Amino acid sequence: MNKKRVIELAREGIRNIVPCVHGGDVWKIAGRFQAGIRGILDFSANVNPLGPSRRVIETICENVWRLPYYPDPDCTELKEALTRYIGGIGTDNLVVGNGSTELIYLFCEVFMERGDSALIPEPTFGEYENAVKRACGKPVYVDLGRDFRIDVNRVLEKMTPSVKVVFLCNPNNPTGILASREDLLEIIETAAKNNSLVFIDEAFIEFVDNKKRYSLAREVKNYENLFVLRSLTKAFGLAGLRVGYGVACEDLIEVLSKGKVPWSVNCLAQVAAIAALEDQEHLKRTQELISRERKFLLSTLKKNSGLKVFPTDANFILMNIRQLGVTAAQLKERMLSRGILIRDCSSFRGLDEYYVRASVKTREENERFLANLNDVLSIPSS
Repeated sequence: MNKKRVIELAREGIRNIVPCVHGGDVWKIAGRFQAGIRGILDFSANVNPLGPSRRVIETICENVWRLPYYPDPDCTELKEALTRYIGGIGTDNLVVGNGSTELIYLFCEVFMERGDSALIPEPTFGEYENAVKRACGKPVYVDLGRDFRIDVNRVLEKMTPSVKVVFLCNPNNPTGILASREDLLEIIETAAKNNSLVFIDEAFIEFVDNKKRYSLAREVKNYENLFVLRSLTKAFGLAGLRVGYGVACEDLIEVLSKGKVPWSVNCLAQVAAIAALEDQEHLKRTQELISRERKFLLSTLKKNSGLKVFPTDANFILMNIRQLGVTAAQLKERMLSRGILIRDCSSFRGLDEYYVRASVKTREENERFLANLNDVLSIPSS
């Protein structure tokens, strides 16, 4: 087989995959600012505004000596720390990855076959769709409706025998809407009867008030078809280190672990993650900050009659700006001219060019965001 034919076959295999647009892509625009990345106030990425804890930074510095050594491929100490953090599970219920996105793709690669279907809400995180397509599966979309809430009946109506996986993000990205525990359990139980797996992404669960009531991480002991994804990117501020983990029954974890790329989680990421999990005081400060500032931003934004502001349980807020007479792309550019980056949500399936998302930050940063938003919205559209 010649080189040209190899390339043609490769293109054919990924022809339906369009790279996802993500928030936090500061590297492409850093050159526009004299201070580089530090000159950008990033409201497009939903990461802890306090950054990683001081204990994390100290731990990284103290463990540079590990660099000449291969990292533990099983993440043994990190898994032990995770069992203490979650409670009620064992290390055999855990798989750790190079960010949660690695585990999304691994899950589809291991459990989906050509022709299998996967139920995916719209709008939601775009990597579910691409992971399904890369595994030669077929995405089947479930419209969340105007209020962006999971309708159990809509999900169950589409749960045909060909559905191998149901993807749910809770709270959902980019909407911030939280599904009830009862609705999720009904879906899981019905999926089990259909021999379907349920993949619940809890990347933002740490920002939810009373998270223990809503998280299903401990339910993996009761449901063999349940996989719960978690991230240390968001609440723990480790976006640059890439650490995510999944919780499931022992059998699912065993299969996933065999399919996982070895050494994907580097040595500094592992020790930093342990330090982050153990610094409960930093996490508590973060949760209190987000809860307080989320209420402040929501109440202030709702005073603008041209904004349709959606309720949220996460650390970000989705808005429809159609009545303001500008598109998301235009508003993003206007804000960026002032050093503030927001998320244009038109790339999300199910949203149009009038949706934007902004993260929740500190009071000083939120007030700067609000002041500049009011200023740019007073500029007539060209």
